[in-house]
This record gives sequence, C-alpha cells and structure tokens, in this order.
Amino acid sequence: MSVTPGPHRAPHPGLEARYGSTACPAADALNPFIEQLLSHRSVRAYLPDPVSEAELAAIIAAAQSAASSSNLNLWSVVAVRDADTRAQLAHCAGDQVHVREAPLQLVWLADLARLRHVAAQLGRPSAGLDYTELFLTAVIDAALAAQNAAAAAESLGLGTVYIGGMRNQPEQVATLLGLPSEAFAVFGMCVGRPDPTKPAAVKPRPAQSVVLHHERYCQDPLDAGVEAYNQAMARFYEAQQMKVHGTWDVHSAKRIAGPESLSGRDRLVEALHALGFKLK
Repeated sequence: MSVTPGPHRAPHPGLEARYGSTACPAADALNPFIEQLLSHRSVRAYLPDPVSEAELAAIIAAAQSAASSSNLNLWSVVAVRDADTRAQLAHCAGDQVHVREAPLQLVWLADLARLRHVAAQLGRPSAGLDYTELFLTAVIDAALAAQNAAAAAESLGLGTVYIGGMRNQPEQVATLLGLPSEAFAVFGMCVGRPDPTKPAAVKPRPAQSVVLHHERYCQDPLDAGVEAYNQAMARFYEAQQMKVHGTWDVHSAKRIAGPESLSGRDRLVEALHALGFKLK
C-alpha cells in the first residue's frame, strides 16, 4: 500500500518510478535484486550486437531454475536468431518492428508433446494430458521460466520485451518453428542490447492497494486507486510523448470490449484444437 512520505522516509527512486510520487513501505526492505526488478522496462529498440551463446545459456539456466509444477517441465523455448525467421515472426505478431530487429527472439512454448512422447516410450497412458489442467500447468510453467529469463537477461545488461502477438496467428507460428502437435507459442520475447539513443522508461503500476488484499478480497480502494493510476499514466504518456487516447481505464476497457479487440485471439480455442490440444 502507498503512504505519504514522512520526514524520515524519502521516496526511493525505483519505487517512485514504479508508483509515482508516493513513498512505499517497501523502501525499508529493498536489496540489490529487488532494485533490479524495480528497474524493469520494456525495451523496443535494440543494437544489432548479437546475444552470445554464453549469455543465452545463462539465461536458459535461470529459466530452468524457476519452479515447475510437480517437476513436469511442461515448457520449451525456441531461440530464433535468423533474420528471415524473425521477420516472419514479426509479421505473425502484427508487424512489430522490434520483433524483426532484436537480434534474438525467444519463443516460449506450452509443451505437452515431450511428456506425451516420454509416456509413449514407457508404454504408459497419457490421457491426463488431454485435460485443460495440464495445458494450464504448461502455460504457467512457461511464464515462470520466462520471467526468470527476463530478470537474468536484464542482469547481463540486456533488454527484453514480451510479445503476446505470437498468439495472433498460432498455427502459422507453429508451422514456422516446426512445432509438434501439442506445442503452443504462449508468447515471444525480444532480447538484445538496448539502443542508448532510444532509452525505454519505467512504466508506472497501480498502487499496491489496487492489487494487494489482506485476508479477504476487498474492492473498497479500487475506484480511488484507478483514478490515481489514470493520473500517473497520463503523466507517463505525456513525458514519453505517447499519443494514447483516453485514460488508462478507458484504454483498458477498449481492449476487452469484444472479440474484435482481441487481435485475432478470439479464435484461440479453435487454434489450440488445431494444434492438437484436447482441452477437456
């Protein structure tokens, strides 16, 4: 929760960037690792310098150190360096320039194919993989691994940005990357050295009172928190010279208005069935 800065607690730069002008009790518990997380920003402009094999290996080691439900390891990742493949992925993801220009694209997969194969090799049944629970587990595993990877990349001086647009045309992405049945690209991730001439900024987040509930869910602080966040994002948009129409709440409401606002992802269940997922 946010508090008014007192005489003995000056706003911490990282917390101030994340929450606006208010101080936060978290300042009393920060360490270098948390400060690195607070400095996260989405990078969309990269130098052409390649990400080394050692850096990639370190990033994947961090990813594999994330929690995995029952140690099933239901995720995989495809590292894409080839410029033509990156360009085709960019087209699938809504022609996002940074997907094409970042030297490395990591495509994170919910992967049931590997465990299906393992069970077949043992001559054991695998009907549990047909249920939505295992697909959801695979998506969660992929997200946990990817977030570890992003933090690791940033610790190496690299920048990242997640690419949800990989879900715009999932069948095309699967064909492009040669995915087996029951493997699905949950999202991509651009990785590279940030272009210092086009620095990215830390984006504000809502006050902790909007997302943090104590003991029971409580919506009482929601309206005030959203209004404060509208103002914080308006200042951010202005500072970044971003032409965003309307406040954060209006912008967000437009994104959930209906199937036409989902960038083709309204047919995701159909696409998952086409990719071999049963989803019982």
